[in-house]
Amino acid sequence: MSATKEQKLEQMDMKRDMYQMIINGLREDSASGETYATYNPATGEPVAKVAKGTKEDAERAVEAARNAFDHGKWPRYPVGKRARILNKIASIMRARFNELVELEILDTGKSLAAAQGQVNQAIEDFEFYAGAIVGHRGSVNNIPGAFHNYTEKEPVGVCAQIIPWNYPIMMAAWKIAPAIAAGCTVVVKPASLTPLTAIVLGEICVEAGVPEGVVNIVTGSGSEVGNYLVEHPKVDKVAFTGSTPVGKDIMEKASHTLKRVTLELGGKSPNIVFDDADVDAAVDGSLFGIFYNTGQSCEARSRLYVHEDIYDEFMEKFVEKTKKLKLGNPFDKGTHLGAIISRSQLETIHGYVESAREDGATIVTGGKEAKVDGYEKGFWYEPTIITDVNHDMKAVREEIFGPVVVVMKFSDEKEVVQLANDSDYGLGSAIWTKDHARATRVAKQIQAGIVMVNCPFSAFPGTPFGGYKQSGFGRELCVETLDLYTETKSVLSYFGSKPINMFGI
Repeated sequence: MSATKEQKLEQMDMKRDMYQMIINGLREDSASGETYATYNPATGEPVAKVAKGTKEDAERAVEAARNAFDHGKWPRYPVGKRARILNKIASIMRARFNELVELEILDTGKSLAAAQGQVNQAIEDFEFYAGAIVGHRGSVNNIPGAFHNYTEKEPVGVCAQIIPWNYPIMMAAWKIAPAIAAGCTVVVKPASLTPLTAIVLGEICVEAGVPEGVVNIVTGSGSEVGNYLVEHPKVDKVAFTGSTPVGKDIMEKASHTLKRVTLELGGKSPNIVFDDADVDAAVDGSLFGIFYNTGQSCEARSRLYVHEDIYDEFMEKFVEKTKKLKLGNPFDKGTHLGAIISRSQLETIHGYVESAREDGATIVTGGKEAKVDGYEKGFWYEPTIITDVNHDMKAVREEIFGPVVVVMKFSDEKEVVQLANDSDYGLGSAIWTKDHARATRVAKQIQAGIVMVNCPFSAFPGTPFGGYKQSGFGRELCVETLDLYTETKSVLSYFGSKPINMFGI
């Protein structure tokens, strides 16, 4: 197909009225011709129209990715050449940093500080994997006799990557960067609510010199486009970030063709404050741990356990600072919390709060929809602290995915470790203590993929991110991620002077 002027991926303003899919290096409308509108959660107003992808579009994208992998140059490029292109992607993103931040805010309603941090990490992801892939190689193994064995790392193939709405550009980078660094080709399915920056990232990849068919972005529903990709026989791997129920469904569907699967799923992460902790640091870290990104984070520290000896002091400061958090214009540097992604999610959050209230819990602060001047049509929820809870409550056991934290007292280390591990999830966790031996001891006992010690941050490029139990499996954001996008081929050779005749015939 020859590209029309409209289809050619020349640089254009990121903020525009219409966003097409990226298939085989071209901008493409849906095969059905249909579009849908995306909305700014802060205002409730439409942002843009997006091509509404179909199975036919997903099929075209898979074929493009398959052809690019089987017959194209990308998997056969020297790693140094792939690394240069990844660095070029990062360079273009950095040059257009402010535009990406603005678009991410319009797409999600999140605060300026959150969007800036996430766009910056998305850039750093490409820079990290540009360096990591150069050192990602096989090994030579010592074996007896006149034999020689070495291994090679080869790209796994065509990868379907399904990303969530809470971190659109960052999750897209977490998926795309290691996959293409390893030599794979990808079909990315962004969340329907927040597809804009993922589409733009696909455009930037092409602009940076990624060959046609290597990075494809197909918008549309998960039930149609997502399921089609998961079940497609020409897709070799599925990487998904999202809810645990959807992850289970993807795992089942992918098993029919024995696809490789990595899943980064839900969480209900414990945050433990011991009696010897720096209380002020623990308060500030706990505030960030639950209210960052408006609580819409899979590793949000949403179960807070505070030692009984410092409980009153901690809670006084924690509640006071929570009440000072500012909701408002996402572009204002003074805004701490942005909007909830949708009316449906807001109602889900409030349903959990009401269930806690009905179970006898105390709503210390918050607990209702927020009214923000100038943003009356947006979706806002007050930062909420709930006490007098126990592990039988729905609000304590299930992922709320909003700015809601449940708080409990504990008396000793053994008790709090049992409470922390009393969950179907095992993604993040946090420990606040000045006792390094205790920190090491407790960290080893907690069943979670991430343990933050006296630190509010859960991830930097190079640090493994992933979970235990029903929080999924596989690790992202690290060198080990490249192993998830490669096959290990073992080559065994014989160099002896005499032929091998094991049967002696």
